[in-house]
Amino acid sequence: MMSKEKVIVVLGASRGIGASIVKIFAQNNDFQIIALSRNLSRMQEQFEAFDNVYSYAFDLSSVNVREKAEEIFTKFKKIDILINNAGALVNKPFAELSHDDISLSFQVNIIGVMGVTQAAVRFMSQAHIVNISSIGGFQGSVKFPGLSAYSTSKAALCGFTELFAEEYKDTAITMNCLCLGAVQTEMLEEAFPGYVAPLSADEMASYITEFALNGNKWMNGKIIPVSLTTP
Repeated sequence: MMSKEKVIVVLGASRGIGASIVKIFAQNNDFQIIALSRNLSRMQEQFEAFDNVYSYAFDLSSVNVREKAEEIFTKFKKIDILINNAGALVNKPFAELSHDDISLSFQVNIIGVMGVTQAAVRFMSQAHIVNISSIGGFQGSVKFPGLSAYSTSKAALCGFTELFAEEYKDTAITMNCLCLGAVQTEMLEEAFPGYVAPLSADEMASYITEFALNGNKWMNGKIIPVSLTTP
């Protein structure tokens, strides 16, 4: 692949915030965007107008996430930004959660993300990794019944952010975590039918792309609530 100014990886790129992030970045012809999602056809359809977007079918629930990610990243030689926007949301009372429900939440929301990050750091010299967590995983925030599997896995993502930043503090690779409040996405609609969020996917994506490009100039290892509600 021809080298351009920045190579940007976006997980969960087929819909919602992830798709909006890809489209915003793709407007800059100096960026190459690697879009990863299980739904390859949907990505190809959405991003067909952009010749700087490369879409790959990618399943975070598989056991060989790290190896699959390395195969893709090798084609691009370097990574400047990684946005871990993965999300599996199960809305179910705690007592009714199955082992598969809990396993899927943790595999997609934290274990798979860690595997992709392990693959990505091999291709990073100076880079910013942005983890997309949830306000439900932010300590002290209002919690919602039915989200114990989802929110605990997103809280683990916050812990990973702090630990990674400590381990890589003597490098030029930084990691921060954004804990998002409610955003109007298909995932939200599936989990909470009829709920109307205060922000659109495009609005939140605009904030995330700006943060990914510049936030690491001022912070590293930070867990940042991005929500219109308090606490």
